[in-house]
Amino acid sequence: MVYAVVRAGGRQEKVEVGTIVTMNRVVADSSGVIELPAVLLVDGDKITADSASLAKVKVTAEVLNDLRGPKIVIQKYKNKTGYKKRQGHRQELTRVKVTGIK
Repeated sequence: MVYAVVRAGGRQEKVEVGTIVTMNRVVADSSGVIELPAVLLVDGDKITADSASLAKVKVTAEVLNDLRGPKIVIQKYKNKTGYKKRQGHRQELTRVKVTGIK
């Protein structure tokens, strides 16, 4: 069983080949392939966490599509002052499929 923990859009995700991950928006090259930096690699019983060894590890992923997250409503209210503020936000996301861990 081979899996890696990668840095994906400000978070860390545990991925295997074929895993679909939704992460913060990333820009891919023209072929739609991105490379994710590995933080940890588990190859059977062997665990690699050394930064020099992890520099050689390549985790490639294919961009499936770009999407937007759910709407988050931010409301602020102060009692007895008449202050109300309403704001919304939708995060820009990218869905990727891991194609290889080498």
